[in-house]
Order: sequence, then C-alpha cells, then structure tokens
Amino acid sequence: MTVTERLAQVVGETYVSTDPDVLAGRSVDHTGRYRGRAGALVRPGSADEVAAVLAACRQAGAYVTVQGGRTSLVAGTVPEHDDVLLSTERLHEIGEVDATERRISVGAGVTLAEVQRAAAAAGLVFGVDLAARDTATVGGMASTNAGGLRTVRYGNMGEQVIGLDVALPDGSVVRRHSRVRMDNTGYDLASLFVGAEGTLGVITALDLRLHPAPPHRVTAVCGFADLAALVAAGRVFRDLDGIAALEMIDGRAGTLTAEHAGVPAPVDGAWLLLVELAGDSDQTERLADAIETVDLCGEPAVGVDPTAQQRLWQVREAVAEVLGVYGPPLKFDVSLPLSSIPGFADDAVALVGEHAEEAIPVLFGHIGEGNLHLNLVRCTLDGAREHALYAAMMELIATHGGNVSSEHGVGTKKRDYVTMSRSDADIAAMRTVKAAFDPTGYLNPAVLFG
Repeated sequence: MTVTERLAQVVGETYVSTDPDVLAGRSVDHTGRYRGRAGALVRPGSADEVAAVLAACRQAGAYVTVQGGRTSLVAGTVPEHDDVLLSTERLHEIGEVDATERRISVGAGVTLAEVQRAAAAAGLVFGVDLAARDTATVGGMASTNAGGLRTVRYGNMGEQVIGLDVALPDGSVVRRHSRVRMDNTGYDLASLFVGAEGTLGVITALDLRLHPAPPHRVTAVCGFADLAALVAAGRVFRDLDGIAALEMIDGRAGTLTAEHAGVPAPVDGAWLLLVELAGDSDQTERLADAIETVDLCGEPAVGVDPTAQQRLWQVREAVAEVLGVYGPPLKFDVSLPLSSIPGFADDAVALVGEHAEEAIPVLFGHIGEGNLHLNLVRCTLDGAREHALYAAMMELIATHGGNVSSEHGVGTKKRDYVTMSRSDADIAAMRTVKAAFDPTGYLNPAVLFG
C-alpha cells in the first residue's frame, strides 16, 4: 500500500491530493522566491487524524512538511524531499469566548483575523497583530512564536498560549489544558512547542489568552531627521505606561507607499515613528508630554479618534502591500540592541550597494524590541549572488550583536546561520530534544537543522 493510499484511509480520498498543479502551488513560499517539491497533500480534520497521518508517514518513511497559512518569510513551509504536505486548514473550530476568564479555544487552522473578530465581539482584544492577519493561522504563529504590532504591550505569541493540543511524531496526541491560572505540574510542555517551528510536533488546537480592550487610545506619527534620534525617542516611548504600539518606518518606505498605494507619509522626515498609547483614561496628555522630550524634525501628526488613528496607521499597513511591487523582495528579519541600530542601518545600505546596486533597502519594524525587517525591493539577484549577499548580511547582523532570527523564525532559509546566534552546546541540546521526539527526523526535516 502506498503512503497516499494509507492517508486516504485516514482522512478520506477527498482530502488527499497528488495533483501536480496543486502541489506546485503549495510548494512555493510566501515571497515567491523559494520553491520546493512535494509528493502529496493531506488535509486532516481533527487532532486524531493528524496523529494518524503522522503515524502513517513515519511507518512509510515519508517526510512531512507542516503548512498553515503559508505566510512564512523564511521558507519555513517549503518542502525539500518530495514531502507529504500536512495542511492544518481544516482545523478551523472556534470556541465560545470565555469573557470571565478572558480566553478562547480554537483550532490551529483558524486565522488571526478570525480570532480578533471573536475577541472584539466579546469586548476583548487578542494580544498579537500582524499584517498577514487574514491568512496567518494561529497554529503557525505559535510554531514560530510570532510577534508583530502589539508585542511592546502584550508580548509574543507564546505569552498568549495557555494550552494546546499537539500531535507528536510517534502518532500520539498530547492535550495540555488547564482551567487554573497557576499550574506548575511537571514540565511546561506547551512552551516547548511554541517556537519549535513544527519540528517537535504538530499543534492542532490552542487555548489563547485575551485581554481587556482599552477604552481610550491616542496615536501619533513623528518625523526624525536621523535614525539615532528616532532610536532615542523609542527608548522614551517604550517605557511609558500604556504603550500599545511603537513602529519604525524608513522614509523610503513612505515614498513607496505614496507612489504605489496612494498613502503618503503624514509628516516629513527621513525616519518615521508611529507611537500609540492605550488605557482606561485619556492618554493624550501623557503622549504630548513625552513628545516634548524628543528631537523631532517637525510637528507630529496626532489622531485621537478612530478615523484619524486609522489614517495614521495606513502608512505602516501599506508598507507590506508595496514591497512586492518590483517582484519578490529579499527579506531579512533581525533583532538588534537599540544602540546598534543606526550603525547597522548605515552598514546594511553600504553592503547592499556592493552586491545589488539596483536594490532599494527598506527598513521598518518594532523598535520597542529592536526587531527590524530589512527588505530589499527591486532585488534581482538569484543563485550564488543572492547567497553571497545573504551570507554577508547575516555576518553583519552578528557583528552588530544581533540575532539572525527574530519573529519570523529560522525556517530553511536561515538554518546555515544558527551558529551565529547559538553556541555549539546550545545547538547540541536542541538536537537532543529533536531526536527524543522525532528520532527518524521525518517531521519538518528542512526546518531549523536541515
């Protein structure tokens, strides 16, 4: 019996496909730069079916690549070994919001936007927000410990996960749920799978923490003549009570959004900083006092009502829309000490100029955490030339004291550079954990270790 026949017995023939066109469409990453190859697609509809699929693939010696919303920016869902693609898209149950305990239970295939809508309907808010909210699934977000636009206030995805179901590589299912707020019984298994990028098991369902929705909110976009001044302001704003968002935007990004999305920057400046405060009382005066202490290059744009706030957010949201206007951008996700950011920005522009003169470097991200996204727009490099630039950029990040992987994870794209951020002993310990859960190495084999 072939592996596809075994899979059809588990989930039904309707949910198994070997169509070449289907597999080709599922074997390319979100950016369009990286392609792989797959042998079959399977779409289980429950945790038990996921576990049975894993058992069948393990017994058949087939590699498995797990796919959620396929929004990975580091080729984390691109198969390399004629893999079976295991999609979580049918795990889309959404439970009732528990407004008293402020939590919700959802399937791993539920999108971020669906969770946000369910929370909002109950007068609550989910602590993570991403530009890819309409397609990113919460299972994939937990697997990469995603951050995003609200991290400065609520933390990463891991801080929102309070329980989960995981199908393990041996075909069993761990269901870790608790109704109490303090539970230190044994190992914290849930946190082990958050950020593991699907290498230890397949997250099938999650209990997610929700938060009270602040009734008052104020937003501002400030312009700065140089990046050092913006970083200094970022230190001031991130320590404010009520900080809700703190987003840096390269002036070059503002030029692109104006030209290609009709969304001009609301203020002048080589660098823009979007800051938002939220709380139980009016935050306008607190924000105004903080703005008085920083070195702006002009008057800020301030929004105190939802319409004005949405207008100020448009330039940040539009950045993601315009990055692909000249073709797939080359993306770098990096965490840096705040003190290193101005120097890194200058050195990165110079490095890009050496390797790809035609490319436009665009830098934006979450300045509160030093988590930046460097995107090379109009970058036509491929093959050896792209690899040379990528390797040089990874080295530059390490030289500036940064981490080669932040909220996007390692995936397959950065696995060769993990040693720049982790010691040999650290990597050996991670490999030991991987071997304990997946001794044959068949689950997400291209990710993290390769």
